[in-house]
Amino acid sequence: MNKKTILSLVFLLAVSINFFINQPSNTPNQIQQTQINIDKNGVYTSKKEVASYVFYYKHLPNNYITKKEALKLGWQANKGNLWEVAKGKSIGGDVFRNFERKLPEAKGRIWREADIDYKGGKRGAKRIVFSNDGLIFYTADHYESFEQVKNEK
Repeated sequence: MNKKTILSLVFLLAVSINFFINQPSNTPNQIQQTQINIDKNGVYTSKKEVASYVFYYKHLPNNYITKKEALKLGWQANKGNLWEVAKGKSIGGDVFRNFERKLPEAKGRIWREADIDYKGGKRGAKRIVFSNDGLIFYTADHYESFEQVKNEK
């Protein structure tokens, strides 16, 4: 090989090494950017936020009230008046019975439900259902089907 070819190969090798060294990796900073910061006193309604809150604090955010609490305030589900009687609140915390056995069962497991993406008016079909032993499932079709939500640490 002549000198020009060797120099070209060395240059190509150096460029290739530099390219691979500078590829993005999963550094802690990048992982941090994909995580959600969840404040104990925050208001959350999205699937990802509420699930993260429940994983971390083991209960729903303070912007959730049970059906019983809402009824005491004058809520009428058929009127969709929750925000008229409890501005900014969502329904959640009531026991979900799992009658259809679509969710995994275990002795002592208690499921609770919570509305997701509620923006006032009548309640939608989206819910998370979470257990007292750390499982969380999401349904977008009012309990017809479920997908498990994993904890994003």
